[in-house]
Amino acid sequence: MPEPESYIMWRRTKWPLILVLGVVLAFAFRKPAEKYFDIAKSLDIFATLFKEINAYYVDEVEPQKLIRKGIDGMLESLDPYTDYIPEDEIESFRISTTGQYGGIGALIGIINKKTVVTFPYKDFPAYRSGIKVGDEIVAIDGKNVQGKSTTDVSALLKGQPKTDIEVTIRRYGQKEDLVLKIKREKISIDNLAYYGLVEPTIGYIRLDDFTPGASNEVSSALIELKQRGAQKIILDLRENPGGLLHEAVNVVNLFIPRGQEVVSTKGKVEEWNKSYTTLNSPVDTEIPMIILVSEGSASASEIVAGSLQDYDRAVLIGKKTFGKGLVQTTRPLAYNSQLKVTTAKYYIPSGRCIQALDYTHRKDDGTVERIADSLKSEFKTKRGRKVYDGGGLDPDIDVEYEPVGTITSALISSGLVFEFASRYCAENPATPDLKSFHITDKDYEKFTHLIKENKFTYSTPLERNTKQLIETAKKEKYYTEMEAQLNALKNKIDASKSTDMIRFRTEIIQVLEEQIAFHYTQNEGQAEVSLPRDRAVLEARKILNNDAAYKKILFLN
Repeated sequence: MPEPESYIMWRRTKWPLILVLGVVLAFAFRKPAEKYFDIAKSLDIFATLFKEINAYYVDEVEPQKLIRKGIDGMLESLDPYTDYIPEDEIESFRISTTGQYGGIGALIGIINKKTVVTFPYKDFPAYRSGIKVGDEIVAIDGKNVQGKSTTDVSALLKGQPKTDIEVTIRRYGQKEDLVLKIKREKISIDNLAYYGLVEPTIGYIRLDDFTPGASNEVSSALIELKQRGAQKIILDLRENPGGLLHEAVNVVNLFIPRGQEVVSTKGKVEEWNKSYTTLNSPVDTEIPMIILVSEGSASASEIVAGSLQDYDRAVLIGKKTFGKGLVQTTRPLAYNSQLKVTTAKYYIPSGRCIQALDYTHRKDDGTVERIADSLKSEFKTKRGRKVYDGGGLDPDIDVEYEPVGTITSALISSGLVFEFASRYCAENPATPDLKSFHITDKDYEKFTHLIKENKFTYSTPLERNTKQLIETAKKEKYYTEMEAQLNALKNKIDASKSTDMIRFRTEIIQVLEEQIAFHYTQNEGQAEVSLPRDRAVLEARKILNNDAAYKKILFLN
């Protein structure tokens, strides 16, 4: 999201204060006099209603819980980004927006009912102590945490920097648990997942977040890659949900001159409307550039991709982006709480707003529709290329991906892919050459045994639809005359499903290899295995190696 986010909380029943606040806000936004009365009247009704329920409802009510449900219902009618959180959750929100906290520096998750380390950040306490991906956390400071939620375990791992913590680890293949004494530190999570050369002259940078320091990290990576021989660059923003607006502006600034508008915001409060321009000297305004985008690229990542598209500075490759053109602002409230409220829409240099969902006009059932194509307007990039508003960013080159098989998705969700990778790395501790790494037929056979041991089951959409068809036929009294055909269809689907491990073998093997590589060397290993067969990356390399095609897309000829 393109602004710092935080939350608000209504507490107890300080209704006179709320009424005053309502009137003050009304004056602040210069609403007509009728609005003052509507606000006061509505709050008074709400206060008296709550008082009556609290006094006379047959069962005891929890005031804070009831009020929160009321707030949730109210905010649900606005948009998903206007939000609040109780004071005791502010710290969690701060971590998500700043990427900083006190702890050991490790992500955890529940895999096969075990709390395991899914990502020990390099050069932080957990990593330095020898904790590996896949290690199970069984105790913290002597307290058994098996069966605890990730929230509870995470809370025990976090703490003030320079304080000590004892973590008991269980590792596959080792008889004894490992007891590690670790000193907590201030953890600052990197925005860059990976950067490196995909060809001797083509650099690749994957940016996952826009927390503080994102632009500096991209700048450092870009400079280093150029020193290593990069003459062209791929910036990967796929699945990047956004973050801080000023970091997005500064990332754009790396590639265009000082003094250029990157984005402007327009909302109800005119004094808050602002134009954001580049303030610094760029790193490189000429290097040929590809930006990879996906349906999960949103907000700040759309500002970067959209601005550079509008300036004809980069070719966009991938899928249409999410389409979040809304700006959030944080406002402090009582009881150490904050409001994160959508205050404006943002507009990129061509003048377009790429917001895809119209939250103002909901359907009768409360759902929100995408803005109709007939309502979209045409805009022009700096060199006259046609672009459109109201639906995210359209890539210059659309990359089609084969849908992942249901069995593959189910295997990943089950945790068995992760479990197999943990076992594989424990049995093969020496890190192989990941650029040429492949598992063997024997390894795949071991994996099939693992899923049989765990009695893995899954259901396909076709299987579910057939079941529904049979139930409908029975309900509508057609089953007797169609029984033979329906059972034949069901048997055929079952027979086909029984061969899925063979049919989707190549796809499953690729997933296993990438997870094993991640277990060995985390993002670096996963990138070494996945990038050479990544369709969008391969398309980007092809365009960057074809100067005429690159210039034709950007009207540079």
